[in-house]
Amino acid sequence: MKIWGIIITEKEKMQRQMLYDANCDDELLEERKRAKDVCYDFNRLHPSDTKNQIKLLKNFFGSTKEQFCIVAPFWCNYGYNISIGKNFFTNHNTVILDGGKVTFGDNVFIAPNCGFYTAGHPIDSERRNKGLEYAYPITVGNNVWIGAGVQVMPGVTIGNNVVIGGGSVVVKDIPSNSVAVGNPCKVIRQITDEDKKTSFDKIKF
Repeated sequence: MKIWGIIITEKEKMQRQMLYDANCDDELLEERKRAKDVCYDFNRLHPSDTKNQIKLLKNFFGSTKEQFCIVAPFWCNYGYNISIGKNFFTNHNTVILDGGKVTFGDNVFIAPNCGFYTAGHPIDSERRNKGLEYAYPITVGNNVWIGAGVQVMPGVTIGNNVVIGGGSVVVKDIPSNSVAVGNPCKVIRQITDEDKKTSFDKIKF
């Protein structure tokens, strides 16, 4: 494909949030194979081998900060599109489809079985059956707790100081300082100083 007379690759289309072919492009296929191999190696490390876990992920992700923990198994598509802040934690079975940028702020806690999916396909079957897809970035702010089984869809931004209830499907942006839950995920209330006096299981919705 040409833009202003310049040929752009499928990877460049992906990075520009355009429709692209991820299934027949040698560059993207090789990058995904490498990422799966890295994830495979990470998932086979002993849980106590935190030194090599951290070393592997620092070389794999786009950027990392100090003090992070990812509990295996973990899977992603490319790795280089993932950025994590300091004091980042994600539990078992996290999946990140990082065709687009996926950025996590500081103090993000993620429960088991969560997914972050920048990838999507056209609604119409004609283009979808050709293998075309898009990748829209996902951004998660600082001081965010994401409950078990949450699925975050392409293009979503989650603000700072947010709690996402377990099992939610996040299809739209979530503003800062809020508790949100459901399918589709919706804000149910604001976080206030009163929350410092109780635990999550005592919250009155």
